[in-house]
Amino acid sequence: MSTKNIILIGMPASGKSTAGVLLAKTVGYGFIDTDLLIQNEQKSLLCDIIAAKGAEEFIKIEETVLSDLWAERCVVATGGSAVYGERAMRHLKEIGTVVYLKLGEKTIEKRLKNIVLRGVVMRRSGETVADLYAERVPLYEKYADITVDCEGKDAEQTVRAIIEAVGLR
Repeated sequence: MSTKNIILIGMPASGKSTAGVLLAKTVGYGFIDTDLLIQNEQKSLLCDIIAAKGAEEFIKIEETVLSDLWAERCVVATGGSAVYGERAMRHLKEIGTVVYLKLGEKTIEKRLKNIVLRGVVMRRSGETVADLYAERVPLYEKYADITVDCEGKDAEQTVRAIIEAVGLR
């Protein structure tokens, strides 16, 4: 197995953290949740950082944290807004295989219970899940090395699909 990392990108509630932990345990990798790195560095919850500093400032913080990330043999679950940082995404592509966990807009809408408390980055007031989806999907597709369709899959099935797609087994 290589020392490359597996970087998970996708919409909020697409299962990056949930599947990421299971994936790491299954393949014997470490696990990093970049949302938790940001919270730890800022000593604040994502929703509080966004409320206090605004979406654009949060995106800058996220880009810096991701650009400075060093990892080996880890599964990295990024925040849904990671793709707004071009420098961060270039760095992540250098240190790992970027896997887009793709889900349909309706599924994301069903899974996203409280968009504010989850710390979802909304760049414009009144933005809907549909707006976010339309804006972000082209970015996920742009940066993905591999796309895994997670529609109708539970966490274990998603993990198996990622392992197969990345070629770890």
